[in-house]
Amino acid sequence: MIGNTGILTLPNGIRVVAAPMKERKSVSIGLWVGVGGRDEDQRLGGVSHFLEHLVFKGTQTRTANQIKEAVEGIGGSLNAFTSEECTCFLAKIASRHFEKAFDVLVDMVLHASLKAEDIHKERTVIMEEIKMTQDQPSQFVDEILTELLWPGHALGRPIAGTLETVGAMTPDEIRAYRDRYYQPPLLTVVAAGDIDGKTLARAAESRFGHQSRPLSRRIDLFGKAPEGPRLLIYPKKTEQTHLALGLHAYPKEHPDEYALDLLSVALGGNMSSRLFNEVREERGLAYDVGSFVRRFHETGAFVVSAGVDNRHFEEALRVILSVLHGVAREDIGDAELERAREFYLGQLELGLENSMNHMLWIGDQLVTLGRCKTPSEVIEQVSRVRPQDLRRVARDLFTNRALHLGVVGPLEKSEEDRLRGLLQFPNA
Repeated sequence: MIGNTGILTLPNGIRVVAAPMKERKSVSIGLWVGVGGRDEDQRLGGVSHFLEHLVFKGTQTRTANQIKEAVEGIGGSLNAFTSEECTCFLAKIASRHFEKAFDVLVDMVLHASLKAEDIHKERTVIMEEIKMTQDQPSQFVDEILTELLWPGHALGRPIAGTLETVGAMTPDEIRAYRDRYYQPPLLTVVAAGDIDGKTLARAAESRFGHQSRPLSRRIDLFGKAPEGPRLLIYPKKTEQTHLALGLHAYPKEHPDEYALDLLSVALGGNMSSRLFNEVREERGLAYDVGSFVRRFHETGAFVVSAGVDNRHFEEALRVILSVLHGVAREDIGDAELERAREFYLGQLELGLENSMNHMLWIGDQLVTLGRCKTPSEVIEQVSRVRPQDLRRVARDLFTNRALHLGVVGPLEKSEEDRLRGLLQFPNA
């Protein structure tokens, strides 16, 4: 439950969740499929993302233009995304047009035609998307770090796949992947806004029916994390050197997940953070610097990313490591923790005022955790975090053996051995 949210499981296994929100005139709808990048074989890397694109190309009864016009022609928006652990097809519409938008989403997910000619054309589009990411160092460096953190595992491969895997996928392989995973046991329907549970349940029951079939899905769990320090340079002529410094952290629902979240806010979550003040404000080494946390079923990561002056890359790296090491040496004070706590909870509360964010909050938790936390549950757990918890987490995570660094910029691969020597905390 979240607020007035009700969770209904249809006879065929599809979960249906409505989150009524007062004084709204719109509704945000999401059809979630519990499959993503981590479910792919290496040879089919990017197939989940490829399929996400293809469902917009037409169904048995609608062309690609008819799909778009059916929603945009009544003032709505239509989109989708793929992550490591799920795929989501979503729409936002004036509530009086809910039935029509919902019908379009269901048609796309269940009845995409997946014609060979559409697959051929969209293959080129996705390959250009991959090239675009490679041309954007701030995004590409994250893919490099991901490969270092989870080597040899699907979590370490790019969501969109590679030019080689996308180029080699056959229509039959894509259709087989859809037929295997786009089944009721892995589907979740979520709507938030001007909607009630009975309306959503009735719409889902009429369109999904009661037929189902057994579905076997085995998660390939990531094994032992590689020892650091590890570094990978992608030489490129850029005006800035882009870096992503990461280390393994906690999975979803870890007892210290909120302590790590607050530590990340204090270190690099906003313009009041330690990294922003030290790297940008005090030393002028970067325009953009920050930290964030990634979590999956059985693993996670803490990441610091920055775009720094080419001439001062090594200095910036030393400063970042010094800031991280500082919170492991001494507690973050009560006032600083309270600012981080209020920022975290304020962002949560502001986000949940929006029906689309509300829908995404519920759907992501249901698909990846199997349940939905309430805001009050999160507030209670965040409120229990103390300064010593942040220091304990920092001491647990910030160790030399755990450091991994991806770099995109005007550096040479031959410098990797020398630069790897910089990946250590001060006085360690």
